[in-house]
Amino acid sequence: MSGKAIQERYPKGYCHCYGCGTLNEHGLHILSYWDGKESVCEFHPREYHIAMPGYVYGGLIASLIDCHSIGTAAAAAHQDRDETSEELPRFVTASLNITYLKPTPAGEKITIRAHASEVKGRKVLVAAELSAAGQVCAKGDVVAVEMPDSW
Repeated sequence: MSGKAIQERYPKGYCHCYGCGTLNEHGLHILSYWDGKESVCEFHPREYHIAMPGYVYGGLIASLIDCHSIGTAAAAAHQDRDETSEELPRFVTASLNITYLKPTPAGEKITIRAHASEVKGRKVLVAAELSAAGQVCAKGDVVAVEMPDSW
């Protein structure tokens, strides 16, 4: 893969997601990069991304895992198909399961790592870990499904 972020390789008509859409001026602008057999995303939460003072809001954590995992699915499917185009297929979330292991400290860089545990046709299973301050704070399992051409 090139040095571009996964989300920068989505078809331009499908870049409006609040979490990862490059065309959403109010979004989180999550950027994920392929690193060997996994993807990596770093995110710096803002002071207003809190549940309570000192801790990141759990909904943000779910969004980060969700969007990063969908990007992972797109990159893994592209790689599995041995496609040569720069543009990646677009996936959506069929299932999202988050396990919160410990509170995520605010003011710390968040890192999400994910890998595709199964690529089967239009469906990709993704496992993700979110960490901050050297601690795994949450894990996620995502079932991603490729969007039909009719969308």
